[in-house]
Amino acid sequence: MTAVKAAAPARARTRDKAVRARGAGAVAAFATPLAVIAVLCLAAPLLPVPDPSVQVLSDALKPPAWLDGGDWSHPLGTDHLGRDVFARILYGGMLTFLIAIAGMLAGAIPGTLLGLISGFYRGRADTVISRFVEAQLALPFILLAIAIIAGSGRSLPGLVLVLALFGWAQYARVVRAETLSLRERPFVLGLRCAGVPTPRILLAHMLPNVAGTVLVLTTLQIGTVILAESALSFLGLGVVSPQISWGAMLADGRAHLTTAWWVAAFPGLAITVCVLLVNLLGDALRSWLDPKKRRY
Repeated sequence: MTAVKAAAPARARTRDKAVRARGAGAVAAFATPLAVIAVLCLAAPLLPVPDPSVQVLSDALKPPAWLDGGDWSHPLGTDHLGRDVFARILYGGMLTFLIAIAGMLAGAIPGTLLGLISGFYRGRADTVISRFVEAQLALPFILLAIAIIAGSGRSLPGLVLVLALFGWAQYARVVRAETLSLRERPFVLGLRCAGVPTPRILLAHMLPNVAGTVLVLTTLQIGTVILAESALSFLGLGVVSPQISWGAMLADGRAHLTTAWWVAAFPGLAITVCVLLVNLLGDALRSWLDPKKRRY
């Protein structure tokens, strides 16, 4: 009986290691293809692909290589101005990823800090920040984007600002809820009784404890920002020509859906695959980092 009791903790540790290994495998399964796509897009200027802005009208609306009339010099065909669709997807992906990362960071940093302040201090600070969060969540995103872009003009900084305003409230709300729970933990009460300065408690002790939640939220938010940027560019409120993004490519291809479906289909497929991988990666990270959600 004693040997059985002694073996139980060992079996539990072995089972936990196996579960964590499966969780890490799930994270790697979604992170690897997403990383490959991101690296290909970010390294587009170094790849042997045609210039995405060069117009060859004699090659306009050339089909993909596997269809009649296509060839492997343009594997995914060309658009109405004879520009290579594959090259434009790579360069468009580079700008789309950069905008998504910039917009995510611009919303994550202030949102996380405001969530920490709101949850830790409570009182008047919590009331003011919570009212701003509720007001932000109540505003329609498209109307807010139109108002900002109409006032500042179409530009990349303006687009990043819109995406930051679109995302910061989610971070503030989630981090506030985590901080409200953490501030009552014994280690935080002990730090406060020891006279540790509040900024140090927030940055050195509270922030690392909410880092897992923030990591999952930022991963999921990248997919949301990609969709938001694509929607704005599709509506003519985002990327300005000659800059390229997947949403702008969709807007260019909508007039040719019946005659040259590939012009819009491949950018749309790129958006779908990347957002799906990002969301699956976020779910895998959440299950891996949260013991309560490990169900592999």
